[in-house]
Amino acid sequence: MMFTEMQMSGRRSLKEASGANPAWLAVPLVLVALITLTVGLAAGQVSHGPSAIHFFHLFLTHTLQMKAWLATVVVLLACGQLLTAAQIYRVFRFPPSGRFYQSVHRWSGRMAILLTLPVAYHCIFLLGFDTHSPRVLIHSLLGSTLYGVIVAKVLVVRSSRFANWVLPVVGGLLFLVLLGLWLTSALWFFTGAPLQYQ
Repeated sequence: MMFTEMQMSGRRSLKEASGANPAWLAVPLVLVALITLTVGLAAGQVSHGPSAIHFFHLFLTHTLQMKAWLATVVVLLACGQLLTAAQIYRVFRFPPSGRFYQSVHRWSGRMAILLTLPVAYHCIFLLGFDTHSPRVLIHSLLGSTLYGVIVAKVLVVRSSRFANWVLPVVGGLLFLVLLGLWLTSALWFFTGAPLQYQ
């Protein structure tokens, strides 16, 4: 009886302290799971033979170069996101004051998401989900998770139903997913990967 009362008072104190219902945490978790599953299944349907859909490489000489450089810019923007979030949460105090860092955070996040789209197009719809090496398996799993975590972060940002600690946790998770994707792709490319994929 006493344990149940302590549990209930703990739940009440969490809800009262933040004004948030802990049950709402299930919503972003379910979204991450559903989007990850959908992207993974879509990527798993790709045949690994010659594709009728053409690869593109924008202004670079090879698709892998384009993907590696775009992923690098995304990770640099994500590092900027960490710094601006630290300023917003008053961990650091850089001039200028005011809403400058909130605007920079918002717009650099939008830019990072846009820059992931050409990379995701090639990875999901042309290369697909693959398991031929541990690096590729980890990259495929992280890639399948990326947009689920992005949607979860946007949901948490736009809603007032979550405790204050949820946004930094989801933002940190998004940073780790992006960093993991970069480590298993762009870093691999820059350290001498063969140009075996278009």
